[in-house]
Amino acid sequence: MPPVKDAPDEKNCEVEKCSQKAERSVNARKALKAGLAVKEERGNVHLCREHYRQFKKGTKEERKLERLGW
Repeated sequence: MPPVKDAPDEKNCEVEKCSQKAERSVNARKALKAGLAVKEERGNVHLCREHYRQFKKGTKEERKLERLGW
């Protein structure tokens, strides 16, 4: 029988001056392009709900163009 996993560690939002609980993770470079002041430039960064909404608004046009390429 496999061991029971504990609850995952709760991460905080990685935008500067934000300490809310993170809910999503996105590519760090895309977050920078969206105008978020993230702490890292590589890999994924964790975002809280409020900053994820800002990320979605900041990348809306890019995502729209990406879908049109299909």
